[in-house]
Amino acid sequence: MAEMNKNYDEAVSAIKSAILQSQYEAARSVNEKQLMLYYGIGKYISLNSRKGFWGKGAIDMISERLQKELPGLRGFSARNLRNMRIFYEEWKILDRDNVMYYEKNNNLADASAKLGINIGNSIWQTHVPNYNDFPFDEFFRIGFSHHTLILSMTKDIDERIFYIKQSVFNQYSYDSLKTHLREDDYHHRAQLPNNFLQTMSSTQQALRAINVFKDEYLLDFINVEELNSRDDADIDERVLENAIVHNVKNFILTFGKDFAFIRNQYHLDAFGVDQYIDLLFFNRSLNCLVAVELKKGPFKTAYLGQLSGYLSILDGFEKKPHENPSIGLILCKDMEKSFVDYVIRDFDKPMGVATYKTSKDMSEELKKALPDVESLKKLLESDGMS
Repeated sequence: MAEMNKNYDEAVSAIKSAILQSQYEAARSVNEKQLMLYYGIGKYISLNSRKGFWGKGAIDMISERLQKELPGLRGFSARNLRNMRIFYEEWKILDRDNVMYYEKNNNLADASAKLGINIGNSIWQTHVPNYNDFPFDEFFRIGFSHHTLILSMTKDIDERIFYIKQSVFNQYSYDSLKTHLREDDYHHRAQLPNNFLQTMSSTQQALRAINVFKDEYLLDFINVEELNSRDDADIDERVLENAIVHNVKNFILTFGKDFAFIRNQYHLDAFGVDQYIDLLFFNRSLNCLVAVELKKGPFKTAYLGQLSGYLSILDGFEKKPHENPSIGLILCKDMEKSFVDYVIRDFDKPMGVATYKTSKDMSEELKKALPDVESLKKLLESDGMS
């Protein structure tokens, strides 16, 4: 009987794996074909509109005609057609010799050929210098709305590749991707002032930690008016802490998906001395506790000593045998990076210092460039963007 159950388990596991793989391939194939369709349409529009073959207002007229001739058609508004043109123009460097190869192997072939699309078995091949390892798999796994957002908020190809990979790895929704683009993750990664390489026994663990944290976080859910209405610094920091706890889901999304929140004001009672850590997390990829201390004002050297003491107690009394040594992070309003880099070297506990901004600190230009969530939802609903 036990042997029979084992056979059943193996059969279920094999069939389940085959089903999941098939579902993945089917979903990927649908998205890939849609992206290639949009690319081909964008190419067709670009070649005819940019060179003046079409008159002014042609894209609007084409969109209107499409809606009439194909009632219920979604995703082909004039704005979306322009987005397709941008999609082609920004990624045509990936098109081998700037030609989408076409194979006559299905009923869509003849129509597709006019647009220069291969809706058969093709995949783009890159001959872009230094991009022979272009992440095509990730490229075809995110939807057109994600691509449009990335193209609208970035200029550099390395930056675009970064957000494409992050979107797949972290399974970003449209709004999550918008948040991370707004927070400028690309330029804040691996910039955190820290002493990880000097204090961690594993270089690999230290490098992983450096890439987990950013040097600046956008906490746009903080009530700035309430925070600034208090006089006492300790009360200010408690208000900040409470705002984070109340919005802990947003805070974790800002920090990264591998963070799990343990609690705020985590009580340490060692040697009869009561101490409280502002926020305590556990990071799965680093396999360690992460203590976060919140400071309303600019960085002060004394904060490192306080945090170092917390880490000593955490490692001595709280850390599990299978966990790595704890890491500390000071989150303050401002700092001089070169100064922090200099003074943090003399501490033997792994720590880093980051700053935060609230919505009040964002530039007016950036605020205007970012529509609110409701506007984005209406945009998606009206255009049917995938």
